[in-house]
Amino acid sequence: MKGGDLELGELLAAAEAAPPSESVDVVAHDLQKRFGAEAVSFLFVDLIGQRLVRLAAAGHEPAAPGEPIDLQGSVYDSVLQSQRQHVEPDGQGGRRVITPVTNRGDCIGVLEVSLQSADDTVLRQVRDAAHALAYIIVTDGRFTDLYHLRRRTTETSLAAEIQHQLLPSAPCCEAAQFTLAAGLVPADDIGGDTYDYTLDRDTLHLSITDAMGHDTNSALLATLLVGALRRARRSGCDALKQAHHAHEALLSHSRGLATGQLLCVDLETGLCELVNAGHPRPMLLRDKAVEEVKLAVNLPFGVAAPAPYRLQELQLRSGDRLVLLTDGMQERGAAAVDLASVVHDTRALHPREAVRSLTAAVLDACHGNLKDDATVLILDWHGNRSRPAGPSPAPAATMAHS
Repeated sequence: MKGGDLELGELLAAAEAAPPSESVDVVAHDLQKRFGAEAVSFLFVDLIGQRLVRLAAAGHEPAAPGEPIDLQGSVYDSVLQSQRQHVEPDGQGGRRVITPVTNRGDCIGVLEVSLQSADDTVLRQVRDAAHALAYIIVTDGRFTDLYHLRRRTTETSLAAEIQHQLLPSAPCCEAAQFTLAAGLVPADDIGGDTYDYTLDRDTLHLSITDAMGHDTNSALLATLLVGALRRARRSGCDALKQAHHAHEALLSHSRGLATGQLLCVDLETGLCELVNAGHPRPMLLRDKAVEEVKLAVNLPFGVAAPAPYRLQELQLRSGDRLVLLTDGMQERGAAAVDLASVVHDTRALHPREAVRSLTAAVLDACHGNLKDDATVLILDWHGNRSRPAGPSPAPAATMAHS
């Protein structure tokens, strides 16, 4: 068996030289060459986060293609939740090694390999290979539909296709000041929900929106809304100006109405500026207590009314968890779920796992048959750890200006 440290430069060069659909093959060849790895495969988390789909490397395919694997309660679920490598006997005298493949907190899937022997050095290098695979897949995903196709475990409608393309490519992001995660469980008849985020040098931008209507009409309305918000954001607009641009876009094109919540968080101070356009208020978990943030609510985007949007402020503190959601998390069958209790009970979980718990609770309450999209975005604020802690402000939002 050959060993040796992972030569990241060589691995990345090999990945770039190979077709973008062969990322797993490149990593498998590297592990096989150095450690005699067998049965190398990558398992994707599907779009809803409920199942895994196996993509075996060339020459490592099982005799019969497997069905999607239920994630809940599986060893893979444990690996993704803990973000720790799992090692167990493979039943053939070797070791089965399952390693998380994660990029900036976004759980893409797991790398599974069989090794004849696996000491600490080999296991560390398998972890390094899995980390490299995450970056390779994210990069190669720009050039092939393979990874998009493999994540789909159900039939995708035109409305769902449009909706998925409006979302960020990663539902989770980690940085020094924060961790965020989001999840969208689409209704049988797509309901127009979206979420979005981006991070620049000084500010974290967040949005959660709900375009009224269903199916392709709501998806097209959501496209106009998200496009207007991104255009304004990328032009340097704050939350208030983003709201104005979104409102004018819907008015100008007479596409309909949409609710939304726009946030800009100062990465240095934790000061969050918000605009609420007819949207459900956020929940704030602070010091183990869950409260609804008392925001003034403006009319939805696209309503012809003279009242201007209002910019409000919320001072985030280290340890806060802010939960944004759409009305699909609260209405009809979902109303049976005590969301505040679920937020409280999942406070120790990573945001991506808390998101799964919240959406799963709503799915269970609706018996798997949602009448409206259910979307949640969780922001854990860690604070600027280089600054001394200041006084603890009250959680209530305050008016800034119109």
